[in-house]
Amino acid sequence: MTRPLDGITVVSLEHAIAAPFCTRQLADLGARVIKVERPGVGDFARAYDERVRGLSSHFVWTNRSKESLTLDLKHPEALDALKALIARADVLVQNLAPGAAARMGLDYASLSAEHPRLVVCDISGYGEDGPYRDKKAYDLLIQSEAGFLSVTGSAGEPAKAGNSVADIAAGMYAYSSILAALLQRGRTGQGGHVDVSMLESLGEWMGYPMYYAFGGATPPPRAGAAHASIYPYGPFAAGDGGTVMLGLQNEREWKTFCEVVLEQPGLAADPRFDANARRNDNREALQALILAAFAGLSTDQVLERLDRAQIANARMNDMAGLWAHPQLQARERWHPVDSPAGELPALLPPGRHSSFDYRMDPIPAVGQHTDSILRELGHSDATVARWRAAGTV
Repeated sequence: MTRPLDGITVVSLEHAIAAPFCTRQLADLGARVIKVERPGVGDFARAYDERVRGLSSHFVWTNRSKESLTLDLKHPEALDALKALIARADVLVQNLAPGAAARMGLDYASLSAEHPRLVVCDISGYGEDGPYRDKKAYDLLIQSEAGFLSVTGSAGEPAKAGNSVADIAAGMYAYSSILAALLQRGRTGQGGHVDVSMLESLGEWMGYPMYYAFGGATPPPRAGAAHASIYPYGPFAAGDGGTVMLGLQNEREWKTFCEVVLEQPGLAADPRFDANARRNDNREALQALILAAFAGLSTDQVLERLDRAQIANARMNDMAGLWAHPQLQARERWHPVDSPAGELPALLPPGRHSSFDYRMDPIPAVGQHTDSILRELGHSDATVARWRAAGTV
């Protein structure tokens, strides 16, 4: 079975989340991804935690199907080996500190003359130019700069996303931009430079609240897990301690909600609630009525009524609920991957294809493929042993 990126080689100077998430998705499509790590310790995300049988949760998520090559790039011989590897590659990805790649001659300007077909993707907090170019950028800092925290959380306090949303956004745009660059290369024969900024990536995802506040208008308020301007739309407690998420979109659904779910058909015409704007203005009173109706029902009973009324709803799951989600099991979305800690379950990438299966190969140990890659480049066992003794690899 042929995968879309079979035959494509990606070299990545990567750490943390944005670049590894990008390159893992390239590997999912068949690319050979060679991850360059520090000798001994590797990507610092390997040490974030030990939640997965001693492995880091972040690392397990973003690094399957890769080869690990350890090089200390402060050693000239290691840098020469890396450049020889890049000469054979199709794509170079890096999210090192600002300016670090250029100082080693690994920027697009330095590489493109000798390797015109190479695609170079730089991932950074703020991009390669502008006044913020040299600022350090972590996920939470970008959530703040992009205005994400201003619309997320409760009325009294902002809250960051529960996952690395800025890193994920940058990783997704780097992934799609590299695919676009490879398609373009197929037409023109020329590689290219991709400059992906975390700020611009998350800024794109902030399009709705930005336009909502267009021209200095009042921005959407922080509303916790509820909708800022539609009501009822958000979480409601059931009598057994569970939480149900529901959302109404129009007046027809509001009438059905009152009749079938609340079993209070007269409430639909209550002048406090007979239009979304008035329900939104009087949400505390309506919330009390809904919670009172749900207090005598289990979570499953509330969900059954909502389904019967064809009102959009969801159970508010925790992580155990997601691991055991019946829809993921029914669609056979779990696939085993090997790792230094043994076999682990992994979600297949979104998007089920009829023409190929995703690559789901092992998560590498630090430097697991160093010797084989260096031999592939023509270095002898004696040279590799000497480099290892000197800390070059």
